Amino acid sequence: MGKGPGLYAEIGKKARDLLYKDYQTDHKFTVTTYTSTGVAITSTGTKKGDLFIGEINTQLKNKNITTDLKVDTKSNLLATITVDEPVPGLKTIFSFTIPDQRSGKAELQYLYDYAGINTSIGLTANPIVNFSGVVGSNVLAVGGDVAFDTATGNFTKYNAGLSFSKADLIASLNLNDKCDTLCASYYHSVSPLTNTAVGAELSHSFSSNENTLTIGTQHALDPLTTVKARLNNYGKTSALIQHEWRPKSLITLSGEVDTRSIEKSAKLGLALALKP
Repeated sequence: MGKGPGLYAEIGKKARDLLYKDYQTDHKFTVTTYTSTGVAITSTGTKKGDLFIGEINTQLKNKNITTDLKVDTKSNLLATITVDEPVPGLKTIFSFTIPDQRSGKAELQYLYDYAGINTSIGLTANPIVNFSGVVGSNVLAVGGDVAFDTATGNFTKYNAGLSFSKADLIASLNLNDKCDTLCASYYHSVSPLTNTAVGAELSHSFSSNENTLTIGTQHALDPLTTVKARLNNYGKTSALIQHEWRPKSLITLSGEVDTRSIEKSAKLGLALALKP
């Protein structure tokens, strides 16, 4: 754990990664290559049913400045420029999408021993302003996340979060969706040697009065192979196996079954990532 509380997005992240990261029912293929000048080029293809989505991302690092250029199959160009620590603890991010003239955004992230701040503003005449902040320590932290639309004069987002962390467990409580959804999550590291962990997330919607409970676990069969599984109260069961068949190159097989509609076919996903 770091010595500060981190950013607001990190509240509950460990549990979310355990329960949702790497699960998919699509087919995804990613290849990363490096030029002699150090430019990283990543090509990604994703098949969603009969739809195929492709992306090419180019990343160039020069000292503390990172430039990312991404082009997709719809001819959209996303450019992101990140300046890491022009002063200690500060990160500056500029991003825009071509041809969307209203997509420009400037973002600042600042990490301190007892605070983490993330603020962004759209580069338009009537921008959306987003601010999130966390205060506390690496043990106990509390924060909020709000977004304000200057064109309409309305808040488009207001959330709050609380996190408690120890060496082997992390518990968090979030109030999301304009305070309509209460979400509690728990992550517990059972055995660091085998990367064994368990986690759970319980969310309650005040508007629909619905509860969703998801529990999951992960375990490393060996240093190169990890298995994960999860189950929710609606009967959906998912599992995956991920193997690092060469350094930085991963193959992930995942599947999902709805136990309440067992007559339906299981959904299967495959992800292959190749890096030199």
